[in-house]
Amino acid sequence: MRTGIYVGNNTVIHFTRRGQEVGTGTVLDLILVSSGPSQTQLHCPTCTPPEEGNGVASSCLDCFLAGGILYRFEYAVSPALFIAKARGGTCTLAVTDPDDLVVHRAKYLLENGFGCYNVFKNNCEDFAIYCKTGLLVLDHSVGQSGQAISIIGGPLAAVLSTPLRLVTTNIYGMAATAVGMYCASRYAADIGIRMDAVKVPVEDLTRTSIFR
Repeated sequence: MRTGIYVGNNTVIHFTRRGQEVGTGTVLDLILVSSGPSQTQLHCPTCTPPEEGNGVASSCLDCFLAGGILYRFEYAVSPALFIAKARGGTCTLAVTDPDDLVVHRAKYLLENGFGCYNVFKNNCEDFAIYCKTGLLVLDHSVGQSGQAISIIGGPLAAVLSTPLRLVTTNIYGMAATAVGMYCASRYAADIGIRMDAVKVPVEDLTRTSIFR
């Protein structure tokens, strides 16, 4: 699922691979690419040419959606709503900044870049969340995006819940335990409550470790 910042005038600024590192070097890359919206072969004159730019692109809304469905990412949700949304990459506990500051960050990064794309550490959702909140995890093994946490959190929860078979052999109890651990891992990793998330001015962003 592609995530971006709507800046008005039917324009979305978003972070793309653009031939950069995808991040895993495994078959998972092919799954992630194939799961995205299909791309048209005809170039839209109002969008950033695919061979240009630094990974951050400006697209018209139609090209951004590429035939997909428009969803609104939710900010400042309650803990109960966050946990109720089992799918990652749909909401966050973090509070968004004023619209003018959000648009300023997106336009600045359009000109200066957002580092190298990495599906787990620095993806399109990380870009959008930063633009909206100014929050960044400077020393991270996994980015702040819910999609990345979901990819890792599901299998991890299943593995970690395996020892609990000694406590319950009921298949429903085991499933409930795995789901509970998955939700707990998503909640703890959300950038809205992480203690290692800090506000970074966009003008200082290229000096952070994420771009070195």
